[in-house]
Amino acid sequence: MKKILLTLLAIILVIAAILTINTLSLSSKQVDPESLDAMEFPKMAYQNLSKAIQFRTISYSEDAIPDSTAFNGFHQFLRDTYPLVHQNLSLDTISEYSLLYTWRGTDASKKPIILMSHQDVVPVDQPTLADWEAPPFEGRITDTHIIGRGTLDDKSSLIALMESIETLLKENFKPSQTIYLAFGHDEELGGENGAQKIAAYLEEKGVHAAMTLDEGGLLAENMVPGFDKTIAMLNLAEKGYASFNLIVETKGGHSSSPPPDNTLGMLAQAIVDLEDNQLPYKLVKPIDYQFEYMGAEMPFFKKMAFANPWLFKGPVLKALNAHTTTAPTIVEGGVKDNVIPTVGKATINFRILPGETIESVKKHIQETVGDKIKVELAGFATNPSPVSGIDSEAFKTLEKTIRSVFPEVVVVPGLIGGGTDARYFYGVSDDVYRFYPIRISPESFSRFHGIDEKISKENYREMVEFTYQLIKKFG
Repeated sequence: MKKILLTLLAIILVIAAILTINTLSLSSKQVDPESLDAMEFPKMAYQNLSKAIQFRTISYSEDAIPDSTAFNGFHQFLRDTYPLVHQNLSLDTISEYSLLYTWRGTDASKKPIILMSHQDVVPVDQPTLADWEAPPFEGRITDTHIIGRGTLDDKSSLIALMESIETLLKENFKPSQTIYLAFGHDEELGGENGAQKIAAYLEEKGVHAAMTLDEGGLLAENMVPGFDKTIAMLNLAEKGYASFNLIVETKGGHSSSPPPDNTLGMLAQAIVDLEDNQLPYKLVKPIDYQFEYMGAEMPFFKKMAFANPWLFKGPVLKALNAHTTTAPTIVEGGVKDNVIPTVGKATINFRILPGETIESVKKHIQETVGDKIKVELAGFATNPSPVSGIDSEAFKTLEKTIRSVFPEVVVVPGLIGGGTDARYFYGVSDDVYRFYPIRISPESFSRFHGIDEKISKENYREMVEFTYQLIKKFG
């Protein structure tokens, strides 16, 4: 008995030693900030964003025709507001409404960079209008905020880029490497007619960039429980996207004599089975980078969990949502309360973890719900993106710029669950990253695609200053 106890004690001491050594070995990955030349903030920057919001460049559905008056009006607004941009950069219009600006660099041997944003916004749910501080397309400017649809997603980054380049041109700045501005018009619908066509156009021209930068990374404030530092989420990849229809077909019948296999009962059980049997949490790239970069900034005992994923990865992966998610979003079926429907349909949306695919998700669904239910892919779908690296000069420049403009933040490479236009640019770019410094907190996160979308003046100033410094840093 004594030998058993001594053996157990020895094992515990060895494990404790491994945990401690790994924790102490996990050092900070943050680069030192450097001093930057101050930018003269454009006097009309807030008013210009306000005007941009007033153009209702709404993406309603894949079948809807874009509002030519709104998009063409927005394009004319850009020409009128940023004359130096349009005098010094060439402009190609792709698929009628998407814009590709080219700012030629002075050194043709350097690979270009591509800076992205999108013009379109999501619709506003009409019953929520009374819950907005101001009408969503008025572009109202208050003492503290600019209010309106697109202030967070995504006209703020588009207009910030235009403000930055107009300012740099006033300063007679010339980039050493060519800079492309890619502004798609249908990102909220998947980007197949906008960003995808822009990427194809660049590929036809033989363009291959060092880096593409798009939306999809944020300055996250108080988003991680117990972590009081602001995190700059510099996302290296995005999850895939697929929705599947579950279809149940029966003979129906009268509700007074329900059959054992009731159409909607079978459908409901299938939904429950999928939610109860979700795909597992996994430590894959770039989730492992989150463990290293974030964990190094934690207090000792929390740091221990991140430094020893072999033992503690379960709770951390769950907190990071590191799996293929399952979300029932639409249920259809039935015509009358006393009639058992012959057809029932549910749509389930999946955000697919790197390493898994649309096909592997479909196989998982079929194995879970059984052969009595038909499984069909519904609408737009895309596999997870490749994962960009953290060792390139482009990443280091981006990381250094973030730390220099925001020295108090912790830069963390990561994975975004939502989709962006950036997915189309891996074929024309060494690396693809997602980050603009929009500040987000638990209180404001619901404003994305939601009610009372707005950005603070201070945060918008930060966005303009960041894009200005980033272009100078690369140039």
